[in-house]
Amino acid sequence: MILDIRENERVALFIDGANLYAAARALGFDIDYKRLLELFSEKGRVVRALYYTALIEDQEYSPIRPLVDWLDYNGYTMVTKPTKEFTDNYGRRKIKGDMDIELAVDMMEMASFLDHIALFSGDGDFRRLVEIVQRRGVRISVVSTVRSSPPMAADELRRQADHFIELADISNEISRSHADRQHGPDEDPEDDEPYDDYDDDPMAREA
Repeated sequence: MILDIRENERVALFIDGANLYAAARALGFDIDYKRLLELFSEKGRVVRALYYTALIEDQEYSPIRPLVDWLDYNGYTMVTKPTKEFTDNYGRRKIKGDMDIELAVDMMEMASFLDHIALFSGDGDFRRLVEIVQRRGVRISVVSTVRSSPPMAADELRRQADHFIELADISNEISRSHADRQHGPDEDPEDDEPYDDYDDDPMAREA
């Protein structure tokens, strides 16, 4: 069974927006967030679906804004904060938008009200968080991919999770069709979204 969710489990989705987007892009598909929420709702009682992303301020238009607005009206709880601009050791200006702390705090606060958490991220920094939440009796499924090159899911996070859901295995059930891309809520949903790890970030901006 791809989704190891038991009937009547209280489930929450914690989505690291930049990480999930990068994983889906590496696999060559776009996510239909309505279908994603429906898939998990069919298996258990989804009590919350939280989407974490940083937003670039002082722009007349942000490509991710239509997606953020659409999710906010369609069953998702949006957790956002402004990105920060910094200068690296080479004098290049870059954008940073790390949402790890916000996600970790929310997960720990909600753990006592949940039976199962689906963490949409392959970031190995979450391993300790997963371990602590498991001690509170919550089962953790990690949703990411090891079929990309390089793999997006850290090995230590996979080992710690109760269940690993390979994103490629559910891609047919949560992907957007060509028609959706033309008429959906976002033309290019996250083209300007910053990643959390800027050492490996192909989209980090330089000036």
